Amino acid sequence: MNQRFTVLSFMWPFVRPYWRRIAIAMFGLALAAGAVLAIGEGLKRVIDQGFAAQDSAKLDAILMVMVVLALAQGIGVYIRFSNIAWVNNRVVNDIRQKIYHHLLTLSPAFFERERVGDVLSRLSNDTQVLEGVVSSAFSWALRNLVMMLGALVMLAITSLKLLALVLIGTPLIIAPVVLLGRRVQRLAKLSQDRLADALARGDETIHAVRTVQAYAREDFENARFMDRINALFGNAAERERNSALLTSIVIVLAFTGISLILWIGGRDVLAGNMTAGQLSAFVFYAVIVATAVGAIAEVFGQLKRAAGASERIRELLAAKSEVESPAQPVALPAATGAVSFSNVNFSYPTRPEQTALKDFSLVVRPGEVVALVGPSGAGKSTVFQLLLRFYDPQSGEVSVDGTDVRRVALGELRSRFAHVSQDPVIFSDTLLENVRYGRLDASDDEVRAACDAAHVTEFATQLAKGFDSPLGERGVLLSGGQRQRVAIARAILANRPVLLLDEATSALDSESEALVTDALEKIARKHTTLIIAHRLSTVQNADRIVVIDDGRVQAEGTHSALLADSPLYARLAALQLQR
Repeated sequence: MNQRFTVLSFMWPFVRPYWRRIAIAMFGLALAAGAVLAIGEGLKRVIDQGFAAQDSAKLDAILMVMVVLALAQGIGVYIRFSNIAWVNNRVVNDIRQKIYHHLLTLSPAFFERERVGDVLSRLSNDTQVLEGVVSSAFSWALRNLVMMLGALVMLAITSLKLLALVLIGTPLIIAPVVLLGRRVQRLAKLSQDRLADALARGDETIHAVRTVQAYAREDFENARFMDRINALFGNAAERERNSALLTSIVIVLAFTGISLILWIGGRDVLAGNMTAGQLSAFVFYAVIVATAVGAIAEVFGQLKRAAGASERIRELLAAKSEVESPAQPVALPAATGAVSFSNVNFSYPTRPEQTALKDFSLVVRPGEVVALVGPSGAGKSTVFQLLLRFYDPQSGEVSVDGTDVRRVALGELRSRFAHVSQDPVIFSDTLLENVRYGRLDASDDEVRAACDAAHVTEFATQLAKGFDSPLGERGVLLSGGQRQRVAIARAILANRPVLLLDEATSALDSESEALVTDALEKIARKHTTLIIAHRLSTVQNADRIVVIDDGRVQAEGTHSALLADSPLYARLAALQLQR
């Protein structure tokens, strides 16, 4: 029983805020249902008081009343449909909004475990499955339930004997609904899982299309996608067969019962135990009951299908972030840009066997420019990840302006940093808005000034619409160096106390690198700056260079001091000089 109403219990909190609209829709439902049920009584009077009595005046009056009832039914249907449709669309929008907001709060560790394509499938396809639940479960099913109960009352008034036959036959109709409904629900969830798997693979492949084509793997990827799509088709076909079988069985049983009742009632009319009008009204109400039962069975099947989608969405919304703001956050003091690590040990949640930082300690003074160098995998980028509190260390403390980052609200903490990553994120928006992302209230003039400083203006003027040019998905219309300059302009515009530069000039040519390095040096002197660099030529002027290897600080000092005192730094410098 609990599984049967899983989707309704999931949907109800989203529906409840719109109870006024639901109440208006229920008024329309009552009006339309009452009009339909009254038409059955009018049918009886047409036959018994109009045709049988040969009374044309009575017939005219009854038919006029039936026209009014038809008009009332139309008004009721309009009220119900228009309000339920509004609630249906509003609820689905609210569910999508809640999922999206929840996704934005989850830490990077969640997205390391889950495929983005699968997550997006829950946001789009699973919510699409729920789209008809409000209109079907909260409107169509309720409408048919009201009609069925009303018709049963009218059947009792018309003939208790025939009503008893209807009630005896009802369990025979309900039985297949229960038996086949459980299988439909299992197949529905499996279908949504397979759809998510296929879309996740397609999303991953499309975003890597250059690699696919470079290795001539189009046929290979197409075959893999077809395997997933065919599995999805087979599952969907089986699910729909079961749903169709469920509906067919209900219809056959329902109308067979009506035929039997018509036969028995017809014999009662011939025997004089009931009038032809009563029999006609009874058949009218019996058809309503049978149609209502069939409709409810179909809705039941739809709810079973939707239960799979709601379960997947419920699982996503239940996912907890490994990193959350504290229940009672403390306020950061006035920004100075001081940063420190004290005896930090950290392993990524998806790689617990590998220690990224080991007893790591580092103090960066306000306004200092510190470069982090070392071989790949040494732990340099992990320093940035912990500063931004994308993860928490297993032991030790990370502090900003003398405050443990775990005691600060995430939004306030991250507002102290401007970050430029090695692979900068560019949105499918205009160049102007991509840079403005660093500070949303910045004026156009301030955005252009940041673009000037990052040497973005040089290529912006060559774009079709200048600063108003869309940059394509993930900035596909820009070169790697241009994307980095846009990201640097964004960081310049943000103007935050601590600047984090992760290989910020790695994609630039020598001329562009010189220009951007000059711009970065100018703004770096106004901020505390941490720079990750493999090219040592870009960090020789840093106040301090910290050499990291195997998650530990191996040495620190100026460029000239490290050449003399650090074998690792000297080796890295020698390798670059030989190139």
